[in-house]
Amino acid sequence: MFHRGYTLQTTKNLTIAALVAALSLAAQAPAPPAGGRGGGRGAVAPPARPAAYPERPPVAQAVLDRGRAIYGVNCNFCHGSDARGGEGGPNLLRSELVLNDKRGELIGKVILNGQGEMPAIKLTPDQIGDVADYIHSFKVGGYDVSRMVPLSIVVGDPKVGEQTFAKMCGSCHSVTGDLKGIASKITDPKALQNGWLMPGNAGGRGGRGGPSPFNVPPTTVTVTVAGKATTGRLVRIDDFIVTLADENGAQKTFRRDGEVPKVEINDPMKAHKELLSKYTDADIHNITSYLVTIQ
Repeated sequence: MFHRGYTLQTTKNLTIAALVAALSLAAQAPAPPAGGRGGGRGAVAPPARPAAYPERPPVAQAVLDRGRAIYGVNCNFCHGSDARGGEGGPNLLRSELVLNDKRGELIGKVILNGQGEMPAIKLTPDQIGDVADYIHSFKVGGYDVSRMVPLSIVVGDPKVGEQTFAKMCGSCHSVTGDLKGIASKITDPKALQNGWLMPGNAGGRGGRGGPSPFNVPPTTVTVTVAGKATTGRLVRIDDFIVTLADENGAQKTFRRDGEVPKVEINDPMKAHKELLSKYTDADIHNITSYLVTIQ
């Protein structure tokens, strides 16, 4: 209800006029002094936001090319082509160890000795330095600036890949047998490449590319004590104990003292792991380019 002759329209007009006047005064107000917020005497402006991570010094292209080739053969299948992980290995761009590394002095210890499920990889100090420089060449910042995903990893020669596949993989695998229609089962070329290199990781995190069609059996172990052998799925093994699980999931642990008891491990991935150091970067791209044609 309005009094003293005010109408709804009059009130709206006065409100608009007051808003315009306030904006006009704000525009004419002097700017706050440099170094202050204008809200009080001696106020200090907030410091400029620092970069997320310091930029690395530039590296010669030849070094990056060598590092890319070594990374492609030994690291890509777990840590991804953009070093952000997702195929079984962790994100290297956000790793504190990698961020503190200069040129392989920290990364090299993990490469040479292995860590967790990562096997030891025998590289020379120069090769480790090249890999470190390549990893450090990725910008570490927001999601988009961090990604350096190639337009396509299908850049090899499928005919050469067919020959290489027959030579290096044909004794165990066949594109008319266990790998029949592989490209239609794993439609993402990156997941396919990581999959044939290390079949247990074919689907990637979150199942990208679909479930693994390779059906890799688990690693088993046989422990022999006083002539009695016990076999089961390997759960854990170190210098002091070995733990296995039987077909019902029940676990049994044996203490170890050197070579006693006798322990025999059957790792279905052994051949794949041994081949990783033999593939060249060209071999990987050529075989992948061949496998994407197997629909």
